[in-house]
Amino acid sequence: MAWIVLIISGMCEAVWATALGKSEGFTRLWPSVVFVVGLAASMFGLGWAMRDIPTATAYAVWVGIGAALTVVWAMVTGDSDVSWIRILLILGLVACIVGLKLVDQGHS
Repeated sequence: MAWIVLIISGMCEAVWATALGKSEGFTRLWPSVVFVVGLAASMFGLGWAMRDIPTATAYAVWVGIGAALTVVWAMVTGDSDVSWIRILLILGLVACIVGLKLVDQGHS
């Protein structure tokens, strides 16, 4: 269950990171509201997951999921260019996240 919560928290990280950029320095209301809600949900979930997952692994997985999804979302919405090198780098990041999960199986 901790891994599921951690994955959802990583997804929330991508939400708040994207909303932060869209808030234009907290001058736009709804992106700012989404940022605060996403940040709270992300941090709460990360903290909850870290009860069962070692800090180093949980944090690295959380950041990796958030970073990968933020870049993918930016490419899907046209805020960032799509290129094969970006796609390969994201796949490498995902492979590292999966690798961290595999080496930490004894702790979940």
